[in-house]
Amino acid sequence: KSGLDPGGAWHAWGMACLKAGNLSSAREKFNRCLKPPMDLNQLNHGSRLVQDVIQYLESTVKPILIADDDYFATLRELEATLRTRSLSLEMMCEGKIQHNSYYQECLFYLHSYGTNLAIISFYMRHDCMREALLHLLNKESPSEVFIEGIFIPSYESGKLHMLENLLETIDPGLESWGVYLIAACKYLQRKNYYHILYELQQFMKDHVRAAMTCIRFFTHGAKSYTELGGKQTWLLKIKDHLKVYLQEVSRSSGRKKMAFTFRKKMSAADVSRHINTVDLQMEVTKFLHQCESSGTSQMTGSSLPTLFGNNNMKMDVACKVMLEGKNIEEGFGIAFRVLQDFQLEATEVYSKVAKQLVKQQKYGEIRQLLKCVSESGVAAKNDGDNIILNCLNEFKNIPAEDLDNLIQDMDSDENKIQAYVMCNKLRSAYLVSVRQEKSRAVQLVQHVRQLAENSGDDVVKAICTQWL
Repeated sequence: KSGLDPGGAWHAWGMACLKAGNLSSAREKFNRCLKPPMDLNQLNHGSRLVQDVIQYLESTVKPILIADDDYFATLRELEATLRTRSLSLEMMCEGKIQHNSYYQECLFYLHSYGTNLAIISFYMRHDCMREALLHLLNKESPSEVFIEGIFIPSYESGKLHMLENLLETIDPGLESWGVYLIAACKYLQRKNYYHILYELQQFMKDHVRAAMTCIRFFTHGAKSYTELGGKQTWLLKIKDHLKVYLQEVSRSSGRKKMAFTFRKKMSAADVSRHINTVDLQMEVTKFLHQCESSGTSQMTGSSLPTLFGNNNMKMDVACKVMLEGKNIEEGFGIAFRVLQDFQLEATEVYSKVAKQLVKQQKYGEIRQLLKCVSESGVAAKNDGDNIILNCLNEFKNIPAEDLDNLIQDMDSDENKIQAYVMCNKLRSAYLVSVRQEKSRAVQLVQHVRQLAENSGDDVVKAICTQWL
C-alpha cells in the first residue's frame, strides 16, 4: 500500500529462515530480493545482501559456537551431517565433508547471485585452490580476478609453491595460464617485489625475463664497484639463464614450433651478444673492484655506470676503467673492448678521459693515452690531434712546458698551428706556418699577423710582416 521497496523485508525474512535452519524456504525468500550482478567479472564480492548471507552461512559451520545457542547449533550440525550422506562427495574439498549442506548452500548463492571474484575468494578461504583455478579457467575471467582472488592470497599466506604445483598439474605446459602469469609478473614489478618475481619467472621457465631480473639484482642500489664485486653471483645466474634459453631454442627448432607464447623470445645472436656483455661486465667489475681495494680509484660519481645501461652509461664505464687504473695503459685494453663491442664513439670517450686527466694535472698520462690510441690500430689519422684540441678548448691554463709537449705530439702541422693560436702562442704558430708549402705558408702567416695585430702583439706582427 505504501509503495515501499519490499526487498528489505524479503531479505530479513530469508535471514530468519536461514537462522531457523530452513534452507529451502530461505532460498525462496532470497529469490525475491537478490539479483545476479550485471558483470560477473567486476572486481568486488557482489551486493552487500549476498555477502551477508554467505557470511552467516560460513559463521554457522565454524566450530566456535555462541554459548546460549549451543542447543540449536548442535541440532543444525547434526542436520548438516545427516544431509552429507545423501549428497555427492565429488564436488567437495578436503575438510568440508562434515559441513556439506552449508558449503553447498554457499555455492548456490554465490553461483546464483555472486561475482566470479566472490566465488574464487570463497574457494580460497576454504583451501580449495584447485576449484578456484578451475572456475577461473572455465569462466575465462580476466587476469585482475586471478591477481586479486588467487595470486595475492597465495603469496601472502606463503602458498606460492602450492599454487605453482597446481598450475602445473592442471596444465603441464602452462599455456592456458600464460595471460595470468604475465599479469602476475607485471603486478610484482609494479610493487617492486623482485624476489617473488624472480621465483615466478623461474617457475615459468621464462629465462630471458629471469635474466633481466638478475641484472636488476646486480645493479640496484650499489654505490661502488666493491659492492658490485660482492654481487657477481648474479652475473653468473644471468649467463646460466641465457645459456639454458639457447639450449631450449636449439632443441625446439628441430621439432615442430613450440607454443611458448607467453615467454619472452630473443634471437640466438642477441642472446650471444648479451652473454658477451655479461663476460665483459665481469672483467670490468673485477678490475674496478681491485682498483677500489688498492686505493687507486679517483672518480666519485652519483650513479654507478655498468654495461647494462644505455650507450652514454657504457661510455662512462670505458672512461672509468681508463681513469681508475694505476695508469692509462692498465685499463686501456678493457676500455677498448667496450668501445669496440658496443661500437661507441671512441674519440668522444678519449676526449672525456683527457679532460679528466687535465683536471687531475696528469699531463704525462695524456701522452700515454695518445700512444695507446695510436697503437690500437683502429684510430683515424687525426684522432690524437682532435683529443688534444678538445682539451685545449676547455683548459687554457696547462703549464707551458706540458702544453708544448702535448702540441709537439700532434701529427698535423695545421692542427699544431690551430692549437698554438688557441693558446695565444702566436710566435710558435708563426714558426710552424713558415715551414709549410709556399702558397699555404703565406695564407697562414697573414692569418697569424692579423691575430697579432688584433691582440696588440707588435713583435710577432713585425716578424710576420718582414717574412711576407
